[in-house]
Amino acid sequence: MKTTLTLRTPGGLSLRTDVRALVVVVALLLAACAASVVLIGTGDFPISFGDVLKTLAGNGTAGQDFIVNELRLPRVLVGLLVGASLGLGGALFQSISRNPLGSPDVLGLSQGATSGALVVIVLLSGSAAQVTVGALAGGLVTGLAIYLLAWKQGVHGYRLVLVGIGVSAVVTAVNGYLLTKADLVDATRAVVWMTGSLDGRDWSQVWPLLALCAVLVPLVLVNGRGLRMMEMGDDVSHALGVRVERVRTLLMVAAVLLTAAATAAAGPVSFVALTAPQLARRLTRAPGPNLVPSLCMGATLLVTADWASQRAFGADQLPVGVVTGVLGGVYLLWLLVTERRAGRI
Repeated sequence: MKTTLTLRTPGGLSLRTDVRALVVVVALLLAACAASVVLIGTGDFPISFGDVLKTLAGNGTAGQDFIVNELRLPRVLVGLLVGASLGLGGALFQSISRNPLGSPDVLGLSQGATSGALVVIVLLSGSAAQVTVGALAGGLVTGLAIYLLAWKQGVHGYRLVLVGIGVSAVVTAVNGYLLTKADLVDATRAVVWMTGSLDGRDWSQVWPLLALCAVLVPLVLVNGRGLRMMEMGDDVSHALGVRVERVRTLLMVAAVLLTAAATAAAGPVSFVALTAPQLARRLTRAPGPNLVPSLCMGATLLVTADWASQRAFGADQLPVGVVTGVLGGVYLLWLLVTERRAGRI
């Protein structure tokens, strides 16, 4: 039996939330904060948990202040924002498609952003800022192509997934072709970017991603009620007063922007968008898209994976995309087996 909590304001507004989901969100936020502090203290110059907190509060030494605030904090913030963006984007796509496989990884959005970055790297020899713009443009163009190809009196679940898989295959082939046309230096640079990494991230990556999240996250949450009703079917949603195609299009655009921006900031970090919403749903045991839990789960997963990439393999530090790819691949196999046993595939 579910326990709900209703909060009322003096103005007459009320907010009803599931207590278990609220506890999960708080626990994930605490876990993300703790993992972030541990990650900031990790490196060639280790800093204790307490010293990291003191430095963040402005009471550290000059050396600690430089290491924490200038070198490590931006990387961690990018990791949190990228993970949150991918988790929320994955939850939106899975809810819209009504399919646990309907994530940006499977639909080809990450590959489309990679294509945009490769065009800039291979054909234009662009700077890091231009690569970011190229990745963002590639993700948006791919999202638009998927939407137009999947449109038939609306965009519906399995058609969206199937079209996305087809587009993903085509774009992956294009990426392979672009790599064969690159010289050795550009090919090496492209492969490093395609792995998905947080190395070298600074404040110039933090602010654009933070600004985008500050706009899109409230917009998504405001339309969360309509998205929840759409899971009951378009006819029921229409009867309840939801403008289905308007809400679906708006949320798909938001999901594409979140995914493309995250890929532009850190490269195509795989499987976070696929696993975060499903793990959040299993923890909350709540119906609906679980938008806030998915956002928090994505942030927690990515900073934890980044810590593992630096500490779990000794002196050989791995890009975070390698760790999420290994863990996500195992999860995908488990998900496919579970779906087949349930008779859904």
